[in-house]
Amino acid sequence: MDSRRLLRTSATALAAAGLILSGCSGGSDAAASRTTAAAPAPSAPSAAASFSPEVLKTYYSQKLKWRDCGVTGFECATLRAPLDYAKPDGEQIELAVSRVRATGPGKRLGSLLVNPGGPGGSAVGYLQGYAGIGYPAPVRARYDMVAVDPRGVARSEPVECLTGPQMDTFTQVDQTPDDAAEVNALSAAFKKFSTGCAKKSGTILPHVSTVETARDMDILRAVLGDEKLSYVGASYGTFLGATYAELFPDRVGRLVLDGAMDPSLPAIDLNRDQTGGFETAFRAFAADCVQKPDCPLGTESVPAAGEALKKFFREVDAEPVPTGESRELGESLATTGVIAAMYDEGAWPQLREALTQAIGGDGSGLLVLADSYYEREADGTYANLMFANAAVNCLDLPPAYASPADVPKAVPSFEKASPIFGRGLAWAALNCTSWPTPPTGTPHRITAEGAAPILVVGTTRDPATPYKWAQSLAGQLSSGTLLTYEGDGHTAYGRGSDCIDSAINTYLLEGTPPTEGKRCS
Repeated sequence: MDSRRLLRTSATALAAAGLILSGCSGGSDAAASRTTAAAPAPSAPSAAASFSPEVLKTYYSQKLKWRDCGVTGFECATLRAPLDYAKPDGEQIELAVSRVRATGPGKRLGSLLVNPGGPGGSAVGYLQGYAGIGYPAPVRARYDMVAVDPRGVARSEPVECLTGPQMDTFTQVDQTPDDAAEVNALSAAFKKFSTGCAKKSGTILPHVSTVETARDMDILRAVLGDEKLSYVGASYGTFLGATYAELFPDRVGRLVLDGAMDPSLPAIDLNRDQTGGFETAFRAFAADCVQKPDCPLGTESVPAAGEALKKFFREVDAEPVPTGESRELGESLATTGVIAAMYDEGAWPQLREALTQAIGGDGSGLLVLADSYYEREADGTYANLMFANAAVNCLDLPPAYASPADVPKAVPSFEKASPIFGRGLAWAALNCTSWPTPPTGTPHRITAEGAAPILVVGTTRDPATPYKWAQSLAGQLSSGTLLTYEGDGHTAYGRGSDCIDSAINTYLLEGTPPTEGKRCS
């Protein structure tokens, strides 16, 4: 299999590193060069009543004009929504929607919205590339499979920040600064990124919050003719789904939240927990690797493999290795490449090969992995994934740090969470500090009182959304049920566990969640 395609198949899932790797990474048809807009929309979910269908009748009563997508079996349409929900008579935005109709047999159950996470992953791309053709046949038989690219993402007025060459420079900035000059360089890189977002996407930038996207989903639910929302959200998509349930508990149908986030945690804790998740995933990779005679990190032990990887990172920090193109592989790109492969154990053989090459002086394999994470194309252009990722994250929560001076105090706790990745990911969490738009959200528990049963799925060795987050969210939701996958990788549905798939399918088709405490492998 082509190495670039291996990671491409899960590229939207890779975006789930959001709260950390938007910093590690730095962080379309929309109009560019907009000026900064008016005040951000209010963030309090309790304000849902202010944005009822009565106030927004024009939007809730619109008719979608479906057209051919150019992708066999799929239709596309454009959904209108207010740019600012506090000013529904003001400027509008257009959101890209796609669907594939229920195939039958069996009675149609309505629409099933899907979101792959990120924030910044294209839901339309996910639907057309996987969910609409790869979800279990009994689910596709009974539901119209539907996706909408969230505001600011992909086909829905995408946030833009940097050019391709600027992103190339940005992704190579040293994430483990050793002195004041390197700290200043990293801070300046984040500042240039955020300034670019404000310059190119200033109008939409204050209006890409998860609360606003959840309100967009309710408009789509109504326009599709569904009384209740049925939904499968992965990774960040679980936060989007939980936010919807908080705003509209009486409109919750069958919600699957797979690879759950914990909405009660501040940014610093989310970043630190996620750092520990990558450490857990690396240990699983290393345990597998050291059993193989060709393991590039040695065959002695998991701790020794970790030390070998840290040594490699130090070496490429001091002297980057060639890749066969103008970009060399330094520590930042090497770290991103390794972490990218942590999302799916299916990528472990690719990572072993890439590390073997890189330790031998050829960084091309790790560069492919890093480029897959960043959604960098061979021609040097980037998808808007990382731009939208930062824009949503930095709006949803106050920044992890008030200034670069706060980072050294946090480094020890990050290194405790991950001796391998901790220092770099502690500095990566600096990405929202200089963000041009003030945050509109705050960490808080989501209970969604009155909602129908909601299924929360957690994977015990998930690198990006640690298992304890799923435990926490299931406990917060008044109607939450936790389903556990004992395994590796990010998210669980459709990853090879018949037990997981059967439990989720039953819930989606019959509305019956599994018994509390059910565990699968």
